Amino acid sequence: MRRLLSALTAVLLAAFSIHVSATPAVPIRKPVLLIHGIKDDARKMEPMARYLRAEGWDAKTMSLRPSWGQAGLEVLAAQVAEFIAQNYAPGEKIDLVAYSMGGLVTRYYLQRLGGLDRVERYITISTPHRGTLMAYLIQNDGCRQMRFESAFLRDLESDADQLRRLDFTSFWTPLDAIIVPSHSSSVPQARNVRLIVALHPLMVRQKRCLRAVREALSR
Repeated sequence: MRRLLSALTAVLLAAFSIHVSATPAVPIRKPVLLIHGIKDDARKMEPMARYLRAEGWDAKTMSLRPSWGQAGLEVLAAQVAEFIAQNYAPGEKIDLVAYSMGGLVTRYYLQRLGGLDRVERYITISTPHRGTLMAYLIQNDGCRQMRFESAFLRDLESDADQLRRLDFTSFWTPLDAIIVPSHSSSVPQARNVRLIVALHPLMVRQKRCLRAVREALSR
């Protein structure tokens, strides 16, 4: 009887060992930093960050201060550069996902602060790459920079082809009431992907958007 129990125990242990070893491991993904938009902070991007962490990414968020446009976007871009320098190893490649105003902040980081050497995949979501009418409603430095043909946007446009070095995806929705006109989010240097989403804030929350970002980061 003891021999029979020992034999059964050995078989069960072997079966369990095989089952455990056959369980697929969560793939190790490149670190990804998520950047919020105007009037927001890191909490805005946390739902997406949690989703990506569950899928195997080392997803981080950060808060830009001040986020209402009281400071120029180049000031916020310097904060992105500092966060990356402090939280990632020197020379370590990361991916960037930026929402709304955060897309212009990160473009300045990429094109003016050396970010092109740190980033591999770059995703913008409902970003006013070519400006938005809504920026005329607020009289401060950051919003003035998001107006059509602002000096800030003209400067970024002058060498925007640098962005072709990256795997660059721009998500946008034709129903966007914040980025007006909505096609301002489309740029020739990016793979422009239209998503039918009813509201600007839902672009970082809806499941279809989360899946689209995951697929872009998996390329």
